[in-house]
Formats: sequence, C-alpha cells, structure tokens
Amino acid sequence: MIRCYFRFRKKGRANRRSNYPKKVLFVQLAKLGDMVCTTPVFRTFKEKYPEAKLFVLGDAVNKELLANNTDVSSYIIWAKNFKETLRTIKHEKFDFALLAGPSPETLALLYLSGIPHIVAPTLEGGYSPLSTRAYRFLTNFVDTRLHKVGNYAPREYLRLLEAIDIHSENTRKNLSYSQYGREKAIEFYKKNNINIGSDFIVGIFPSTGYKIKLWGRDKFARVAEWLWVNYKAKIVLIGSESDRKEVEEFLMSVHREIDLVNAFNVFNLDELKAAISMMSLFISVDSGPIYIAEAFGVPTVDIVGPMNDLDQPPRGSKNRIVKAERRAPAITVLNTRDIDVKEALRQSEAITAEMVIKEIEKIL
Repeated sequence: MIRCYFRFRKKGRANRRSNYPKKVLFVQLAKLGDMVCTTPVFRTFKEKYPEAKLFVLGDAVNKELLANNTDVSSYIIWAKNFKETLRTIKHEKFDFALLAGPSPETLALLYLSGIPHIVAPTLEGGYSPLSTRAYRFLTNFVDTRLHKVGNYAPREYLRLLEAIDIHSENTRKNLSYSQYGREKAIEFYKKNNINIGSDFIVGIFPSTGYKIKLWGRDKFARVAEWLWVNYKAKIVLIGSESDRKEVEEFLMSVHREIDLVNAFNVFNLDELKAAISMMSLFISVDSGPIYIAEAFGVPTVDIVGPMNDLDQPPRGSKNRIVKAERRAPAITVLNTRDIDVKEALRQSEAITAEMVIKEIEKIL
C-alpha cells in the first residue's frame, strides 16, 4: 500500500490509454467456471485489436482450460509469489491491464508493475469480501468501471472493456481443444460402444470443487435412471480424484443395469473439453464442467442450489436452472465466503429429483 501511494505521488494514475494496445494482460484469478465466463472479454478485445498479443494471468488449472484458445497469446500462472510475479509482469511491458474481480494484492501488483493503463471493477449494489478498504483505496490509482452485483457476470466483465472504448453485449463463451484431445475422446466413446451423433449421450458430474454446493448423489442416480428408462440415454459419469467420494456414492446409489460409462479419472482437461463437446446433455451443480458444456453449445441443466441464478449460470433456450424456493440466494459469484452455511445447505437439499426431471423435459 505504501509503495503504491508513493508511486502515485510520482507517476499519477494508471489511466493513460494507448491508441492501439499491442500487448495486454487480463487477470482472472477465480475458478474454472469464472474463467469460462471471462472468455467473451478475450474474444471481444481481439475482434477490435486482432494483432495485439493478449496474455492471461490465472491459476495453473485455467492454463489448461484456455489451451488452444486462439484469442490468448500466452498464459502466466499466478505463482502466489508477489515479487516473482511482479518481475514477470514488468518484463513483458504491457500497454493495458484488466482485472476481472476485486483483489487488493493483484491490483497493487498491476499498479507497481508500471502498466500505463489499468482498469478494475468497483462494486455497486452488493458485497464481496475481496472489496476491502485497501482495494477501494487502490482503485483511486487506476481507471475503474462499475460492476453491478447481481447482474449477469459475463456482461459485467465486458463492461471493463469500455475503458478502451469497446462496447459489446455478446456474452458467447469460447473454448477449444486439441486434435489429440478430440481423438482421445472419440477413442473413449468407441471403446464404450457410444455412437457420437446418434446416441443420446448425457454427462453427469455429481461433485463440485466447492462442496457446500453438493446435491444428493442418490438424487443424481434417480435422474440418471429416469433418463435411461425413458430415453435410453448413455450416461457418462465424470470426475477427477478430488471427486472420488461423490462418484463412489453415486455408483452405490444407481441401479447396475442402466447404460452407464464410468469416466472417473479418465480424461485430462483437454480431453474432457472434447468429450463434453460431443454430449447431448450435461447435468451438474453450478461448477466448472457445466460452463464448458455451455461454451460448446451443449444443452445444460444447472442445479444451482445456493448460488445466485442471475449471476453466472448458463443462459439460453438450451440451458435450464433448478433452484428451491428461497427469499435470496445464499451465495453469489463475488461472495463465497461470508455466507449462511445452514441456509446454503438447505437450498441444495430442498431440490428434488423430480424438479430436475421437469427441467430436462423442457429441453427435450
């Protein structure tokens, strides 16, 4: 904070806009789904400045997520080491930086790196534990745009581009996968007697990284059984090592005779993107894989549980959400920490399998 203040006294605000930015840095430190929802910003910027090099700063998993995305020139992994990351950013000599969400440490990092034009969000109409007094103080040193809490987050991210006179309402997500990833996904489906394009392939992810959003694995099993009985669906169960407990609980709850293929721990992220893109329907709680499905145009049923259904969940004629009756969502995209845990759990538990089936029928 002190270093930022003295730099401000000497250099002033980081609001010096370049007429044609040649190298830019976009920062999204949140999880997989949030990064998918930031991809419209990448695409929109590159449509205006196709020759510019666009770098992204984020965590290691999201580097895999954005691999093969033609809008992204390079990816910097957030090392959680302030000095090391500061040296990296200074070395690149960026013209412009965009911070997707409030973070005092990251905003200080960007300002001290000497980037001439930085834009960061200021919140209106809501709360985030990351919008601290320090963060709000630091926003005086940079360019800012309002982020209206409770509005559709991908649109609010796009609002930040208005600092460089780019205006867009197009929130279409954009992901890609490699040819190798595609071949591995096709190989998996063939091995398990699944015909892409003719079989009704339904992906189910019964877990989530943020466990408070979990929905009953027995309920997932009932939905899977209903899809198999009524539509002869080929159920593809996905999950990684951190989801082992939930996957095992699902398998213990489901009837053995249904047509189920267990893809637990089978795919890396590149292969998972390819596999999901070939599905007919994807069902999960509000977690990263459902946003991957949305990005590839796969119909989705998002069991939002305690999440705000207006914040970020997939939107469109092929995207359905399921929520219980409630006065207000327990969790928002900008506040996953200071929450009423008991109410959050209730909002998940109150959703029945019949409620999910009803939304599936609206798509089919």
